[in-house]
Amino acid sequence: MTSMTNFSLKQYRKEQDYSYTLGAYATIEMIQARPEIVEVVYIHSAYRDRSVLETLCQQQHIPVVQQDKAFAKVDRKENCFVFGVFSKYSDRLASDKPHILLVHPGDMGNLGTIIRITAGLGFGNLGIVTPGADHFHPKTIRASMGALFRIQCCSFPSFESYRSQFGRHDLFSFMLRAATTLTPETCPVTELFTLVFGNEAAGLDEEIFSHVGTGLKIAQTPDVDSLNLSIAAGIGAYLFASKNKLI
Repeated sequence: MTSMTNFSLKQYRKEQDYSYTLGAYATIEMIQARPEIVEVVYIHSAYRDRSVLETLCQQQHIPVVQQDKAFAKVDRKENCFVFGVFSKYSDRLASDKPHILLVHPGDMGNLGTIIRITAGLGFGNLGIVTPGADHFHPKTIRASMGALFRIQCCSFPSFESYRSQFGRHDLFSFMLRAATTLTPETCPVTELFTLVFGNEAAGLDEEIFSHVGTGLKIAQTPDVDSLNLSIAAGIGAYLFASKNKLI
């Protein structure tokens, strides 16, 4: 990453080798989980609850800067009074743990919510088949409430690339026209598995995924055409986590 002595704050771009945490909560989560990636923390003069944050930064030898003008450079939201600057990093998914896999997710809010689901329901490993929403985008991190730093998150150029690395995982693909409806009774018990979810608009390519692993659907009324991606992921992840004793 660029030396902080020559660092120029600007709006986030995916090609940058650094990103931002917007808000005190996400910044504190990052410091507690991955202090080694944190470059500097900025505090606005209007931020009052400084003691916890400043103590954490002092313990981890992280510079703290009070500079109100910096906030307009990285975020125009008036309710953001803290942000952290961190170096992007690489993760590897655990080969002996269950995964959630998102195929071309398009919405950063949904991605952030699913990151939080991954952490909160005991999965701890999230794969993203690209192209898709950027898990390092400040909006994604904010939606995850900093849970990104509590999990292993890794991108893959294709589903085949993911599958070649984790061929031992039983695959369960969520599709609207799958034959099996997921319920507490039908939820499989398996030691090693991956839950696969598609894009918000297009879902999964049923020509491919109907022949890979086991297709599952979540029951719903005809009043909506489909469930929101993060809602579907939450329902599926909760049932699998409960049945397979992740939580």
